[in-house]
Amino acid sequence: MKKCLLLFIGSLCMLLGLFFAIVPGPSLIFFIAGLMCFSFYYPKARHYLALCQKALTKSCAFLDKKLAR
Repeated sequence: MKKCLLLFIGSLCMLLGLFFAIVPGPSLIFFIAGLMCFSFYYPKARHYLALCQKALTKSCAFLDKKLAR
């Protein structure tokens, strides 16, 4: 039951992320939420979630440097 619910929520978040990639909206937030739900049961999703977290950390550090000037 718990696995079905997490997979359903993960699928819903991924679909909303795809929708908001086309229409302006918070697509990145939904993609990360979907990956987080999938990462409980799929190691590949955990790998992609770690890649997204590293990329967001780098981009935030870059923006902090640019905005500090």
